[in-house]
Amino acid sequence: MPMNRQILLDNRPQGEATADNFRLVTTETPALRDGQVLVRHHYLSLDPYMRGRMNEGKSYAQPQPLDQVMLGGTVGEVVESRHPKYAPGDKVQGMGGWQEYSVVDADQPGALRKVDTTHVPLSHYLGAVGMPGVTAWYGLVKIIAPKAGQTVVVSAASGAVGSAVGVLAKARGARAVGVAGGPDKCRYVTDELGFDACVDYKQHKDANSLSKALKEACPDGIDGYFENVGGMVLDAVMLRANAFARIAMCGMIAGYNGEPIPMAYPQLILTNRMRIEGFIVSEHMEVWPEALNELGVLVGTGKLRPRESVAQGLDAAPEAFLGLLKGRNFGKQLVKLV
Repeated sequence: MPMNRQILLDNRPQGEATADNFRLVTTETPALRDGQVLVRHHYLSLDPYMRGRMNEGKSYAQPQPLDQVMLGGTVGEVVESRHPKYAPGDKVQGMGGWQEYSVVDADQPGALRKVDTTHVPLSHYLGAVGMPGVTAWYGLVKIIAPKAGQTVVVSAASGAVGSAVGVLAKARGARAVGVAGGPDKCRYVTDELGFDACVDYKQHKDANSLSKALKEACPDGIDGYFENVGGMVLDAVMLRANAFARIAMCGMIAGYNGEPIPMAYPQLILTNRMRIEGFIVSEHMEVWPEALNELGVLVGTGKLRPRESVAQGLDAAPEAFLGLLKGRNFGKQLVKLV
């Protein structure tokens, strides 16, 4: 069995996360028992939700245990199998964590899933045709539920979730407007993803300024908002929301270091009879087959062209993760291990 390099959570962050919160170790991979599969990871997913799990406090997910492998999505290849449904060479997606190999109990529901790389590259099963894509699908289809001609705004629009939200909205005849950081990301959102407009939040120092830009981009107001960041962007969107607007609350990256996130205009929830719903996509496994089918078609036909930021080697994972939290990534953040 191969030696396995792993990244553990060594200690919990005090405020902002740093590279010193992680520890790299090398261990022996245990021999397989009946029903188990050995997977060599090709790519590791880095996602903002991981920052919340590093804290000890109450959240929607159990805290990441100390001195254990950082949890996270992986795609890779079966190299040895003692399970009848899996054979060496099968490409699979799972939650193998921040390590080069994982031993998986393949009978556990949801532990491992075969993927088809004929039309969809393996890495996209961690992004557009994986958890981020299904997150986008659920928030848009089940919460925002846009009608043709309505306007949907999404923050972090160039990222793995945001990019899929806009493409899915366009497929339903809605107007898609992104909020992203920097001219390159905004150009990608409009030129490659086909959004109707994109506002660069870095050009605005406060919510009122950003709200004026949103007024230009959304002349008929905002009917649906997919929330990934919180803070100033949420305040600006609230000022442009129409009556009966819906907000799908997916992430609040502005507060992942523990700071409070004040809301400037909560009275608008009542004034506009708004519906705001937070959700965790792992609690809605029933939609995954339908969502993955639509997302796979969009990627396979070139209607959704995901961007990826790829760090090289397991050692690069902590810094790539910290960069993700500061918006340094362009598209889905991955670590390439093979």
